[in-house]
Amino acid sequence: MKKFRSDLTKYWGYCKYAAKSQLKAEVANSYLNWIWWILEPFCLMLIYSFVFGFLFKHREDYYNVYIFIGLSVWDFFGRCVRAAVSIVKANKPIVSKVYLPKFILIVSNMMVNGFKMLVCLGISVVMMIVYRVPVDWHVILILPVVLCMILFTFGCCTILLHLGVFIDDMNKVITIVLRFTFYLSGIFYNIERSIPHPYSDVLLTGNPMALFSASMRDAMLYEQGPVWWRLGVWFVISLILAVFGVWNIYRSENNYVKVI
Repeated sequence: MKKFRSDLTKYWGYCKYAAKSQLKAEVANSYLNWIWWILEPFCLMLIYSFVFGFLFKHREDYYNVYIFIGLSVWDFFGRCVRAAVSIVKANKPIVSKVYLPKFILIVSNMMVNGFKMLVCLGISVVMMIVYRVPVDWHVILILPVVLCMILFTFGCCTILLHLGVFIDDMNKVITIVLRFTFYLSGIFYNIERSIPHPYSDVLLTGNPMALFSASMRDAMLYEQGPVWWRLGVWFVISLILAVFGVWNIYRSENNYVKVI
């Protein structure tokens, strides 16, 4: 891991430059520019609020904020994972001409989506003020939750980067898996109230995105801390995924250029 730290430090400047360039490129040809980063999850929140809050009578305190927080968390993970599958092929002009540790592409993409998530979480805070959500010291507990989620996302992305180089259909597979995981992550419903025990406990323990979403909402909306043992388990799993993924990339990255 010494090489990983050295390369991360060496190419950190490139990560920031590439992230800024991608953010600027995304808004360059759009009439609404960066507003789309807010408008898309906001419109989805309204749709889910109408369908599940009004039509299906889901009852949850501060339901609009509840959904918006969940969507902010899910969008970060989903965008990072979808991009990771084809990220080497998408950057073929770069990786085929100069040496660049391939995990740096993931870090740069996570910076882009992390910035968008921060914007959405900022909007969530504004919504909390509008809805007069009571807040106490538990709100700072979103920090370990976010860090664990970032580590888990990075670990997943390193694995998928490798698979995406060699398996052309991986994009289609990931699209299906993400859609299935989305509906099991409690983005628009409360897992503990909607699913009977003990299945709700199994889902919150076995689905990290359900755990991260629930933990973020508990800290921001309900003045509660996360279930630490669950978060600890997924931190260890995430660390293992990240270490293995980076090792596998270093081991195989010379073959990536030959394949693409």
